[in-house]
Amino acid sequence: MYRKFFKRFLDVICAFFAIILLSPVLLVVAILVRTKLGSPVIFKQQRPGYKEKIFTVLKFRTMTDQRNESGELLPDEIRLTKFGKWLRSTSLDELPELINILKGEMSFIGPRPLLVQYLPHYSPEQRTRHDVLPGLTGLAQVNGRSNLEWDERFLLDIWYVQHLSFVLDVKILFLTAYKVIKKEDTDLNTNVFSGSAKK
Repeated sequence: MYRKFFKRFLDVICAFFAIILLSPVLLVVAILVRTKLGSPVIFKQQRPGYKEKIFTVLKFRTMTDQRNESGELLPDEIRLTKFGKWLRSTSLDELPELINILKGEMSFIGPRPLLVQYLPHYSPEQRTRHDVLPGLTGLAQVNGRSNLEWDERFLLDIWYVQHLSFVLDVKILFLTAYKVIKKEDTDLNTNVFSGSAKK
């Protein structure tokens, strides 16, 4: 019952009130991003969601558009500014995903949506991570995040899908809040394990 109905019901209610309560924060961050990093303020990227359906994930941009003489974007580590690192370390860059949750493309808790180009590399078992909505945070994020190896991350995602429950989601939510406050396992890179690759 929780998996099929109450989880989505709680997602909608919580996302709706979160957007209202955090609207001043969203506005301030948007202004800072526009001032420090330029336009567009929102970074959009295609990700596989439930049943591998492609959707557009929304984030505050964290990198500049600096390019070399040939017009090619400079390496991520150069374009990721101190402000961008701060956004990631506080997870403020993830706040626009509340809209994805309202639209039914994501949940508060679930496997983080990775990049589309990795889909061909999944094993049949790993593909089961898409049997639930992707999450704003998940079991892998509270157990190492970008420090995990590919197989470790997928094992945690698969375990979550198999054991999804209200109690488990609450535990992950509180652990996420703890890690954000403590700034543990913050996502400052753009590798496959973090699934970030964000501007």
